[in-house]
Amino acid sequence: MSKGAVAPSATAVAGRAPRRRLPGLLLVPTLVAAIATALPLAYLAVRAAGAGEEALRLLWRPATAEVLSNTVGLVAVVTAGAVLIGVPLAWLVTCTDLPGRRVWSVALSLPLVIPSYVAGFAYVAAFAPGGMLPRLLGPFGVQRLPDIYGLWGAAAALTLVSYPYVLLTVRGALMGMDRSLEDAARSLGSGKPAVFARITLPLLRPAIAAGALLVALYALSDFGAVSLLRFDSFTRAIHTAYRAGFDRTGAVVLALVLVALTGALLVIEARLRGGDAHHRTGPGARRTPPTARLGRWRWPAVVFCALVAGLGLGVPVVVLGYWLARGLAAGEPLRLAAETWAAAWHSVRASAMAAAASAALALPIGVLSVRYRRRSTILLERVTYLGYALPGIVVALSLVFFGARFAGPLYQTLALLVFAYVVLFLPQAVGAVRSSVLQISPSLEDAARTLGASGARVTAQVTVPLARPGLVAGGMLVFLTAMKELPATLLLGPTGQRTLATAVWNATSEAFFARAAAPALVLILVAGLPMAVLVARGFGPLSRSSS
Repeated sequence: MSKGAVAPSATAVAGRAPRRRLPGLLLVPTLVAAIATALPLAYLAVRAAGAGEEALRLLWRPATAEVLSNTVGLVAVVTAGAVLIGVPLAWLVTCTDLPGRRVWSVALSLPLVIPSYVAGFAYVAAFAPGGMLPRLLGPFGVQRLPDIYGLWGAAAALTLVSYPYVLLTVRGALMGMDRSLEDAARSLGSGKPAVFARITLPLLRPAIAAGALLVALYALSDFGAVSLLRFDSFTRAIHTAYRAGFDRTGAVVLALVLVALTGALLVIEARLRGGDAHHRTGPGARRTPPTARLGRWRWPAVVFCALVAGLGLGVPVVVLGYWLARGLAAGEPLRLAAETWAAAWHSVRASAMAAAASAALALPIGVLSVRYRRRSTILLERVTYLGYALPGIVVALSLVFFGARFAGPLYQTLALLVFAYVVLFLPQAVGAVRSSVLQISPSLEDAARTLGASGARVTAQVTVPLARPGLVAGGMLVFLTAMKELPATLLLGPTGQRTLATAVWNATSEAFFARAAAPALVLILVAGLPMAVLVARGFGPLSRSSS
């Protein structure tokens, strides 16, 4: 859609029409959500300030500098790897005559539903000494494979499950790009390399930066893969400091350093994205990207796609299937089934409650930020994004301290776990709801008001039904992400109620691979269903970038 086509209604949609009084029905839940989201960071800051000189001593010790160096190196390697993989794949499945490119576009996106700790377990089981591949290659004289543990193993695992963020953002940009600019450059005599360097790449820069940010935040906040592959990043160090002793000041200090790193990543991404406008300049500019002929590179491109999909999706699924078969052959199918389905029920229940709560809170936030847009409502909306910028272990740690000291009856209960999920993933629902509200013409709501309907009735009978696609999409996104969340579930999960995430983690951390296979496969299946629905309905799983 062109800029001119949306300009007439943009003022009304953004709430620049006559300023109306903020309705309490929308303002109160928005304030509650903003306070709840800011609570973990505020509590950590207060606790660190109370530690005084001890906090400064812990901050400047050599071990902290070493963990900082490890984490920055991991994030840099994973982000670079994901961009180098994701951008070419996006071009192949969008702009070329790649054989079966529709199938590849789906297969290459699916590693996004595999949690990093499941991928880490699969790669350890497949490639570590004594694993599946070394045993298969032993008769051929291959005694040892490259060491999978440490930086390069953790980076490989994280890259293979996070590159779809870059793939999907760049693919969306390629499909929506204004092709008239490229046509104009060619008509002026520019060749394909010059057009790509001067026109296409600058237009793709915001999408690449957004995808790279998602990957960097994913690598920064990961706990499962770095722990299984024995690499000391901040998340592993925070968890170790928390479990090590009664005084957890060290964990708080490390958590705040991790928050500072997250803020630095957001600033870097904003500068890389740049301030240039990248919207369309006229109607009719959007059309199907031209198909580039691969020629002799067709089959090498297929091999590249197969290699990435095989490592990112095929290896985890094959390894899990192998260990599940071994577990069943060992004679414990009934116990495996009972434990797995109990864990699945606990996961689905907690994730569904978080999804419902997030969607309910996202509705007033979305309506308030669109229909009553002013500095105060923009600030409230942005505050609710705080939790999503924080790693799960930071939010969980702050709620552990807060719950143990001020909310004892809620400590290690389902309610506190659901609260953590809402703090972490509320912006996913807000982004989806806000997009739906932006598409609703304000004239429909104004017409209802002229007929005497109250603000609450207009919201219930006009806005909510029209915004239902966004509510559903936002709820599904929260459900998908909460199903995979590990650090918050480990620290805040109710005693005696294992989820799929904790079942997989407990089994893999003790090298009980057969016991981990069933819950891991069920987790992938259940987490993959919402993504399939979202993709089929045209919603992307990248609401962090869109928000």
